Amino acid sequence: MEKTLEAQAFDVYTVRKDFPILHQEVNGKPLIYFDNAATSQKPQVVIDALDTYYLKNNANIHRGAHYLAAKSTEDYEETRSAIQAFLNAKNVEEIIFVRGVTEAVNLVAATWGRANIGEGDEIILSEMEHHSNIVPWQLLAEEKGAKIKVIPITDEGELILDEFEKLLSPRTKLVSIVHASNALGTVNPVKEIIKKAHQQGAVVFVDGAQASVHLEIDVQDLDCDFYAFSGHKVYAPTGIGALYGKIDLLSAMPPYHGGGEMIKEVSFEKSTYNVPPHRFEAGTPNIADGIAFKYALEYVNRFGKKNIAAYEDSLLSYATEQMQAITGLRIIGTAAQKVSVISFVVEGAHHSDIGTLLDAQGIAIRTGHHCTQPLMKRYQVPGTSRVSFAMYNTHEEVDAFVIALKKVLKMLL
Repeated sequence: MEKTLEAQAFDVYTVRKDFPILHQEVNGKPLIYFDNAATSQKPQVVIDALDTYYLKNNANIHRGAHYLAAKSTEDYEETRSAIQAFLNAKNVEEIIFVRGVTEAVNLVAATWGRANIGEGDEIILSEMEHHSNIVPWQLLAEEKGAKIKVIPITDEGELILDEFEKLLSPRTKLVSIVHASNALGTVNPVKEIIKKAHQQGAVVFVDGAQASVHLEIDVQDLDCDFYAFSGHKVYAPTGIGALYGKIDLLSAMPPYHGGGEMIKEVSFEKSTYNVPPHRFEAGTPNIADGIAFKYALEYVNRFGKKNIAAYEDSLLSYATEQMQAITGLRIIGTAAQKVSVISFVVEGAHHSDIGTLLDAQGIAIRTGHHCTQPLMKRYQVPGTSRVSFAMYNTHEEVDAFVIALKKVLKMLL
């Protein structure tokens, strides 16, 4: 895998050439894609990897003795090793393929959670969590008679850590926390949270869906017990992601799905189960997207996350300054540490109307509650408009967006 230390100089106009979808018109206007927190676009190397698999190497993996099966297996497992390096996991066996963070949370809730959470135990979440990091724990709590506690946030969108410490108790069994908020952009101090949770003997799950594409991730340094991210946020295809878990935890967890690959021996009397990670990967996996996943991670490493983050931070600062000057516009989420996400509301203008009228100008943004309804309730808004930047966006696109937004608001207000 290409190393960040060898990262080439970052030039956004060179980067843009690698993303075919960007070079088109939408509604007669050049496409400006500012919906990257929902999903990123894919570089040519990822698209080519999908083509190569289906054109040359298509075969099922792990069980075949012929060339195509061996080649596909090798390519697929190379991605697992790439993810291990991307997260700095200690062992490749600690990397489980999943469809994305949603499946990862459900997997841990259904396996570790059912085995370790009991009546009266406590699960701590935060006020800014995505629904996928709320609902699986609610289902588990309802089943087991456990209790969910919630870390409150400030008006700026930062966790109130003093309140978190008050929530911790000997009954705390799990803390599940988002690394970077998809709705606010807030980067949470997860290392500090993990340390405090471990002092109470709690296990910590980190939702890295937004963080993985923007921040350097080192699961050994964080000392998290679980960490999950989705490939489609980090320039890989949809339907593929990864769950990291400490090997001792994974080894003690029961299977999630039953079927092929996750077993050692099967009889009608009794079945025995495979070791991690294969214990949690029943059936034919998403092979093509899994193989292409590696090429996306290599693409990011080609430029280096630090270089990419520095550029995205410049976009964030540039856009924030211009948007704050618009009368009636209020940014929701002004934490000191943010990834390149800006959620906003405009007094008198509905967020969906803003999104629809911007789309007519070829500008793609996200509107709604962003699967964070409790967070919207905290800010007493039905939803927000959200712009989110990636490594291929430009300052000129920000300028065009701001001009278009001002025109839209004149129409609505």
